[in-house]
Order: sequence, then C-alpha cells, then structure tokens
Amino acid sequence: MLEVHEVTKTYDDRAVVNAVSFDVQPGEIFALLGPNGAGKTTLIRMITDILKPDSGTITLNGAAVGGDLKRRIAYLPEERGLYRRMRVTDALSYYGELKGMSRQAARSAAASLLDRVALRESANLQVQALSKGMQQKLQLCTALIGDPKLLILDEPFTGLDPINVQLFEEVLQERRAAGATVLLSTHQMNKVEQLCDRALMINRGHMVLYGEVREIRRRYAGHAVRLRASAMPDSAPGVTSIAEINGEHELTLASDATPAAVLRALLDRGANVESFALSSLPLEDIFVRVVQEGVGLDRGQSGPPTVDVPLRSGGAR
Repeated sequence: MLEVHEVTKTYDDRAVVNAVSFDVQPGEIFALLGPNGAGKTTLIRMITDILKPDSGTITLNGAAVGGDLKRRIAYLPEERGLYRRMRVTDALSYYGELKGMSRQAARSAAASLLDRVALRESANLQVQALSKGMQQKLQLCTALIGDPKLLILDEPFTGLDPINVQLFEEVLQERRAAGATVLLSTHQMNKVEQLCDRALMINRGHMVLYGEVREIRRRYAGHAVRLRASAMPDSAPGVTSIAEINGEHELTLASDATPAAVLRALLDRGANVESFALSSLPLEDIFVRVVQEGVGLDRGQSGPPTVDVPLRSGGAR
C-alpha cells in the first residue's frame, strides 16, 4: 500500500533521512522504530506530504502522495493539539469536515467514535475539561474519523492507563480487520511485539533493521533454543552450553547442530520435555544493542542488516 524508495532529506549538509526504502502491505501493522533524533518524525512528515524529500519517491497504492490522496492518510502526531475551548463533539466533527465529510455525516461519525472510546458522556464538555488520557482518546478519534486507509500513529500509548491502552489496541485491531493499514511509531517495544507484523528501525537517518518482528528477534538471539523440562540431562550432542533462565533451559547449539536433532538427542537421554522453541531476544534488548553498538551505521548505503522475510498471513505475532 505504501512504498518508500531511496528517500533522503538533508538539513545543513546532514542527511537526517538517508536513502531509506521500505514498504507497508495492505492490512499490516508496521512499526517504525528508532532512538530520539533518528529521523522518524522527518520520515513521517514526508510520507504525509508535509515535507518533500530531496530525493527518492513515496507512493500510496502506486500514486504519488498529494492532493485528495492525502485524505486517505490520518496522522496522529506525538505533539498533541486540540482546540481547548471547543466542545468535544464539535472538535471531533470539525476534523471530519476537514477531511471532506458533510457536517451531518461528520457529527454522526463523531458520535459513533465518542461512544466507542467511552467519551459519549463528555461530548458536550469543553476539551480543556478532559483529563490527559481522555484528551488522548479524543485525539485518536480525530485520526480515525473519515475512515482513513492508512493510519500513522506517533507514540499513541503515551500517558494512557492499562485499560485505555487495551482499548487503543482493540480499536487498532478493529480498523485492521476493516481493511485499514497502520504505521506505528513507538518506543514501547512490548507493544511492537504484541501488535506488529514487521518493523523498520532507523538510527542517525540510516536503516539498521528491517523485517518480520519475529525473525528479527530470532536473528539476534543467536543459535539457541529454549525448553521447559521436568528432567534434564547435563549435556547432549550438538549443545555447547546450558543455562537456566526463569525456570526454563536455554541451550546454545553448535554451528552444525539443528534444533530437531538436539530435541531427539534430549529425548533419547531421558529429558521430559514440556515445551521446546527457538530462542528469541526481547525487542527492547535488540533496540538497545543496535543503538549502543551502532549496528549497520558503518555500512553507509551499501545496505543495512535486514531480515527480509515475506509477510505471512495470520496477523500480528
């Protein structure tokens, strides 16, 4: 649905976005990751046609972003902004009219959205009377009104309590099921693991990771498996080390060993295996390592380390 190809943006002779290329598939929840100052906001502003790239192309369904096509994109920026003295329902329907809806259609859609996020009773209050979390729910509604096909959300979970975080997640999954595509920028790596199919990470304007979230986690875990077993031998062919972590055993495998062969060897040696899976690192650990070690930055434009695996059906992992 969205294709970004070799996009570069330079300020004061410094490339804040440097030859970035990626695509977002229809119905996908895609994560855009990176430390503060990595170039994420500049990239988002180019996707939404707020800024123009110095070079490269950005297309939505094969057409250059601009004109009426921008109405199919909704952007929830990290810097929130609502008219504080407007009534809640008026503020939301105003955004609907900006997206080309008639006043009647905008007010009807606003009522439905406010009901969905439990703000119906606050519809006639001024925005400034809402709590920070309630204002954030209203801000999400301003992005959802008009049925956009591409939702770009920058740190949407910040400041929300667990109940409203769950509400946001449910709303995103509903929109996904209805055919919308989501580009999610967040520092909450656990939400990326729960919600997102694939991810792109940029650092200092360069691509440093790109691929399926699950495969990125496995790639950085090394050649290892995790298992839970009530009986466990001290060693097994193909296993170079065994560590116990939170009640599970992590087995580091020899370079020529396969997980299937190791499992057979463990069973032959009397292991009572209850669960067995390829090991994977938390995405947060990978994020810290990539940033601190500058992974991929020495490659310039010769290509970042990637996990380029075709998207599989079945939703987020």
